[in-house]
Amino acid sequence: MLNHPKRLAGTAIAAASLLLAAACGGGAAAPADIDLGSGPAQSGVVKKDALKGVNLTFVSYGGVYQKGQQDAAVDPFAKESGAQVLQDGPTDYAKIKAQVDSANVTWDVVDTDSIWAAAQCGKLLQPLDYKIIDKSKVPDGLATECSVPAMQYGMVLAYNKDKFGANPPQGWADFFDTAKFPGKRGIPGNPGDSAPGPFEAALVADGVAADKLYPLDVARATKKLDTVRGDLVFWKTGAESQQLLESGEVDMLMMWSGRAYAGIKNGGKFDVQWNQWMPIMDSLTVPKNAKNPKAAMAMINYYLGAQQQAKLTELTSYSPINTDAKPKLDELGTSFLTTRPEVADKRLTVDDKWWAENQPQMIEKWSAWLGG
Repeated sequence: MLNHPKRLAGTAIAAASLLLAAACGGGAAAPADIDLGSGPAQSGVVKKDALKGVNLTFVSYGGVYQKGQQDAAVDPFAKESGAQVLQDGPTDYAKIKAQVDSANVTWDVVDTDSIWAAAQCGKLLQPLDYKIIDKSKVPDGLATECSVPAMQYGMVLAYNKDKFGANPPQGWADFFDTAKFPGKRGIPGNPGDSAPGPFEAALVADGVAADKLYPLDVARATKKLDTVRGDLVFWKTGAESQQLLESGEVDMLMMWSGRAYAGIKNGGKFDVQWNQWMPIMDSLTVPKNAKNPKAAMAMINYYLGAQQQAKLTELTSYSPINTDAKPKLDELGTSFLTTRPEVADKRLTVDDKWWAENQPQMIEKWSAWLGG
């Protein structure tokens, strides 16, 4: 598993590159009518040469993540469908807005943050066509009106197993219990950014029931966070969190599962407590007024196939979305799949819709607490 795609600094694609000129000609406008065949949609399948002559642009965050998407799904889709697929990136919300506002949308399928996607449904993003996209293999509740998950990982509690292995922390209450579990704790602490994680963990540790977390009681959460402020070490990037784990500078970490996996694989003496982990995902979206919406839906449908999702996991270690996907991983990689039933059942439910409606205020409050 790798860093969160949005934190892949320096991996922006400098220039768009043409992936596959499967169709002859190029530059042609989308056909007025695209024949995707008859019968119900099946994820991972597109009619042979159905998009011959159609140009599409796929946008994501670059680096190993986008290369994995390209190899696992986008290139095979282009070859099978006949579409010409241009890669671009990194995802830039200002660029999407500029395209939609100017009625000149050049991006067709865009990998975005799921909270942003929820906030922009019907505004900058258009509803998906589930007659073309088969979401039957996507876990319940993850596909929305305007987005489907692109992959999944999580915010987890990692702990020093040399120090706590005989009596490991059982959840976020123990993360905040410095008497029972003494030592430094690492948490995300980026002024100007706020996302699910610290507030939810603090509230659960303070006794709030998992199904009563929202709307978040920020005052209560920050009061709980105050109790461990002197023991906190703040990380701003995934690389920093991984470094904290590998160096043993802290004894517990709230961190992305991909970075925990990478740090442990590099020799970090840590383990993960999966109780109360918080799922995170990227989403595939289609901007409003995209020129080839039907073709874009076909690409998303293909991307969700079990074979494509398995390969994406093998290339990036992000967990697959298709419940039938069976990636071939080593024992450690398998142990970090958030889709394993024994892990999936331990997650806290994160309300992306609530975050989408309240993130600006949360950023303001989180930044104020960090500065306090």
